[in-house]
Amino acid sequence: MSALNNFATNILSSPSKSFQEHRKPQTFSINLSPPLTIQSSQKNPSRISLVGPINAVTEDREAETNQENEKKESNGTEFEEKNKNILLSILLDKDRFFNAAIVLGAGTLAITKLLTIDHEYWHGWTLYEILRYAPEHNWIAYEKALKANPVLAKMAISGIVYSLGDWIAQCYEGKPLLEFDRTRMFRSGLVGFSLHGSLSHYYYQFCEALFPSNNWWVVPAKVAFDQTIWAAIWNSIYFVVLGFLRFESAANIFGELKTTFWPMLTAGWKLWPFAHLITYGVVPLEQRLLWVDCVELVWVTILSTYSNEKSEARISEELSEANSDSSSSKLPKD
Repeated sequence: MSALNNFATNILSSPSKSFQEHRKPQTFSINLSPPLTIQSSQKNPSRISLVGPINAVTEDREAETNQENEKKESNGTEFEEKNKNILLSILLDKDRFFNAAIVLGAGTLAITKLLTIDHEYWHGWTLYEILRYAPEHNWIAYEKALKANPVLAKMAISGIVYSLGDWIAQCYEGKPLLEFDRTRMFRSGLVGFSLHGSLSHYYYQFCEALFPSNNWWVVPAKVAFDQTIWAAIWNSIYFVVLGFLRFESAANIFGELKTTFWPMLTAGWKLWPFAHLITYGVVPLEQRLLWVDCVELVWVTILSTYSNEKSEARISEELSEANSDSSSSKLPKD
């Protein structure tokens, strides 16, 4: 009987133990940063409030909103840069189109005028005869224009030469062939047309009156006078007039003239003394400007480079300073 009682107690006690083990509560932990605190109200102890990671949540949300705003600003700046690049490409395409139209129109007009000098007498002519007599008859037409209106003819030649010379100067400075500055080329051509042609016409007459002798020393004397007095005067005129046409202040113009006067004068001594031995020794008085303008294609390239590089460098520096000032003013203040 005692054995049966022990077996019954073991059977009855084991389920309760297993049930208690099954009902044993399981614990788990949550790490909160910052830590969670529990506050109870003194008036109502049953009311419990949790004070915990609310500040952290708000800080995370503020950080997320700041990141979103930064992304929006970066996207906005990228969009603005893309628009600027598109506008610049459109403007460059327009500039290329207008420049190509100018070059094509001027070249077509010049070739047409030169080749159709005998269009009134072409009846029965062959192509060989047209090309053969065109240079001679163009020269005859030029001499007639010199007799009819010598100043205007020389002004037109100088205007064309100074425009072409500035175009060559821009290409030498690194600009593509059809991306030249039309305004700059027009300014140079205007100075050549209005001043160089007319002043040179009267200068060569004055030089002949100043040295009327035919002795051997006359040609070197004319070259020396040309490359000291006249070169200094004309280089200064060209530089100052271009500066005023660029709407620059007198202080900037004369300040840059002081720095470039001597380099421009000495640069001319590498070219003009050899050319003027032909000018004053071989070429007749009325034809001198045409010969000089042919050499001017090289000289205007040098002269235009000296005249424009200082102002363009100064303008680019002013623009960069203005951009840096505007960018610094947009930075947020602490």
